[in-house]
Amino acid sequence: MEKRIERIKKQLHSQSYKLTPQREATVRVLLEHEEDHLSAEDVYLLVKEKSPEIGLATVYRTLELLSELKVVDKINFGDGVSRYDLRQEGATHFHHHLVCIECGSVDEIQEDLLGDVEKVVEKSWNFKIKDHRLTFHGICSRCQENKPTETS
Repeated sequence: MEKRIERIKKQLHSQSYKLTPQREATVRVLLEHEEDHLSAEDVYLLVKEKSPEIGLATVYRTLELLSELKVVDKINFGDGVSRYDLRQEGATHFHHHLVCIECGSVDEIQEDLLGDVEKVVEKSWNFKIKDHRLTFHGICSRCQENKPTETS
């Protein structure tokens, strides 16, 4: 984790920002809960456990800055809540998500599935793509396994 924090610190410095203690506390929470797709409020509650002096507004500002600098991606899965997801190091695109409409779980697909689609869009519409997001909504394998089979 320390190496990742050091790389994020360099990324901020390259844009003339410092990794203040408040920002570092926020980054640490995101790293510790990388699979959880935390909301700003979730991040705040976890930061507050370790650093009670940090306020909600500071966490919001930090998340917005990290989003602008492409350290995190701000995402919404259709539930009206913005969530924050650390961008994978070296990733040129946002990763894809599978959202279960029954249990609300969110799984990630790290593989970029849209390379060919991007080429078609860029060529056909003369549109220079900088990034893309793909979210599938359906029923996860866990919910499918837990459902009793229907007999006709």
